[in-house]
Amino acid sequence: MVGGGLLLAVVWVFLLRGTSVSIFVPAPSNLLRAFDPTNFGPIIFGPAAVAVMAFLLLFGLLGGWFLAGRMIAPLTHITDVTRMVAEGSLSRRIGLQGRQDEFRELADAFDAMLARIEAHVAEQQRFAANASHELRTPLAITQTLLDVARRDPNRDADALVERLHDVNARAIDLTEALLVLSRADQRAFTKARVDLSLIAEDATEALLLLAEKHGVAIETACEPAATIGSGTLLLQLVTNLVHNAIVHNLPERGIVWVTTEVRPGHAMLVVENTGEELSPHAVSTLVEPFQRGTGRIHTGHSGVGLGLAIVKSITEAHGGTLMLEPRPSGGLRVVVELPGAAA
Repeated sequence: MVGGGLLLAVVWVFLLRGTSVSIFVPAPSNLLRAFDPTNFGPIIFGPAAVAVMAFLLLFGLLGGWFLAGRMIAPLTHITDVTRMVAEGSLSRRIGLQGRQDEFRELADAFDAMLARIEAHVAEQQRFAANASHELRTPLAITQTLLDVARRDPNRDADALVERLHDVNARAIDLTEALLVLSRADQRAFTKARVDLSLIAEDATEALLLLAEKHGVAIETACEPAATIGSGTLLLQLVTNLVHNAIVHNLPERGIVWVTTEVRPGHAMLVVENTGEELSPHAVSTLVEPFQRGTGRIHTGHSGVGLGLAIVKSITEAHGGTLMLEPRPSGGLRVVVELPGAAA
């Protein structure tokens, strides 16, 4: 309407200015005379201008209502799905069809976010269920041992105390592992410049006795590889990897290789070990919480099942990537790639 009014004003000022006007109220009967090319003047221009402005008003209202409805329809659908998701239905998706415009990009981004949130929530629910089960197990064992001791006063007290000590130690290890995992997930640590080679040497030295006990040899080839992060958490990362490589190895004459190196922009840690042949599917599940070897296997040295889950969490908290792949001859190869620190 504003544009039409300005155009008509331009016509009036530049073509009809100074022309005498015999009538100031446009007459509808003069509207048809506007189509006669020999007639042009204020008497004809007035009704034509009014008719054009009325048409623009009607066309603008109807066209605006139609276009606004078409533009808002995808947004209304997105809002409806958002309300359903807010009520707890994380499986809903927008699935907006049509051309690739801004609303389609918004809907696709929202669907991708919902997929990540749903996967994260499912993972947290599995973790909570597994953690509850793992924490309940030592408590149930403790309760059973105490009930047996109460019913049998003549039971060997030393054996009972030793058994209770083992069960309590396992519960403490599990709790500490959960705390480390939570700390890494929240990234609540102070960052400093650390050398992966020194951390790897400290971890392997601390596990030499365990390696000797299992008949495993540790070979290291560590060159300086600086990164930025928490020395304590990175030491936990290397310790978990080397510990897993030792206990999940051949029954005798097993080998563990620990290597650190520098690549452009990255500090690399590689831990390999001999062992049984693993399928790619089995390897892909090892980083899930409470997975031991090829499944939920409880052995004397199986740990609490959070070793590689903690490694993954610490790696991601440091902005790195974790890669696991089976070795063709048996065993596992783990590569941790962290951002390198400037010299």
